[in-house]
Amino acid sequence: MSLVVLLLGIGVVMGASAHISLTAFTVASAAIAAWLLAFAVREAVARHRG
Repeated sequence: MSLVVLLLGIGVVMGASAHISLTAFTVASAAIAAWLLAFAVREAVARHRG
């Protein structure tokens, strides 16, 4: 079920990216990438502390 939701989300994002400016898409992509990086670092630190 989560794979279906993920694929639906990717479809929505790709569809939206076709209708917005490149600048807005780049800013949104950078924000999402920063959020994912922060999440990965937080999880790695939590795993290291055990």
